[in-house]
Amino acid sequence: MNAAGARRGLWVLCITVTTCYGVLFYAFPVLASSITADTGWPLASVTAWFSGSQVVAGLAGILVGRRVQAQGPRPVMTAAALVAAPSVAVIAVSPDPWVFGVSWLLAGAAMAGLFYPPAFAALTHWYRVGRVRALTALTLVAGLASTVFAPLTALLEGLWGWRGAYLALAAVLLVVVVPLHAFGLPRTWTPGGGEHSGDRGDVRAVVRSRAFWALTAALALGSFTVFAVVVNLVPLLEGRGFGTAEAAWALGVGGVGQVLGRLVYAPLERWTGPVRRAAAVLGACAVTTVLLALVPGPLLPVLVIAVSAGMARGVLTLLQATAVTDRWGPGHYAVLNGIMHTPLMLAVAVAPWAGAALAAPLGGYPAAFTALGALAAVGALIATATRPRGR
Repeated sequence: MNAAGARRGLWVLCITVTTCYGVLFYAFPVLASSITADTGWPLASVTAWFSGSQVVAGLAGILVGRRVQAQGPRPVMTAAALVAAPSVAVIAVSPDPWVFGVSWLLAGAAMAGLFYPPAFAALTHWYRVGRVRALTALTLVAGLASTVFAPLTALLEGLWGWRGAYLALAAVLLVVVVPLHAFGLPRTWTPGGGEHSGDRGDVRAVVRSRAFWALTAALALGSFTVFAVVVNLVPLLEGRGFGTAEAAWALGVGGVGQVLGRLVYAPLERWTGPVRRAAAVLGACAVTTVLLALVPGPLLPVLVIAVSAGMARGVLTLLQATAVTDRWGPGHYAVLNGIMHTPLMLAVAVAPWAGAALAAPLGGYPAAFTALGALAAVGALIATATRPRGR
């Protein structure tokens, strides 16, 4: 892969991954209340179908990883976009909750080929030693998905209702993502990783190792914690007497922190080894989550902690992108990352319920956030066992 082709692939993925997250993930929270108000379908069932799409995406990740490893990202991501566009269109015109739900499950299968994991695999393959810069660029741009698509979705909903909004977003997938994947992504691909395909052990040996499953468990606990915090931060702060606008500011500055955290990752990668880095990042997720539980106000220190929590979340995304290569090399990255991301996606799928599910028996959201921080701390401890044998 020449440098020009790699750069073109990076910019294509910056556009398409941002668009896919915007359409397939961030549009839903904006439209959920309109869907229930218009159709009368219970919010719990509507949200459950959306969460089910995340479960399907996680389960499909293993197959997608294998296909990317063998064929490259272009055919896989093009096919996924061709599934996603009509799935979103059918969501828009669904006459009943069952058609709505099945369409979301199909969209979930497409997400497995459109979100970060296949894009990370492509960039790791193309850039090799320069992968951290490429991965950072992608996550910085894609981190703006909610910033762009949340207000755009709200505008479309105001003009045409939730059905019209989803039809317009389906058209965006068809007009933007499909052709960019089909014609913009490089055709060159060496199956299995080329000359590096056998480095640091084969897939079976890695997947059977204690280090691989320790890494998977640690990152799953971290993902569960940070996504539960994002979804439940507003009710935590409203329960402490902050207004909705103030709580929204805390959530928003967390997004700024996420971008800042991704800028920090490159020097962190130079200064620390893989095991110490994983433990430190997960430890930061734990500490910031517990601080959100312990500090009731005033608003300024809460905002500072929210920015810090966002930074930890942003660094965690890049840690997930590089953890496999740091330990076992790039040769089988797509397959190994696909296997590892299945439990991570499942953790993300159930995280929205974590706050409410823990708050009730524990006596409130502060206690729930303390428990979430403890889970991330367990992840940090497990991360210390992620060094492959002989390294």
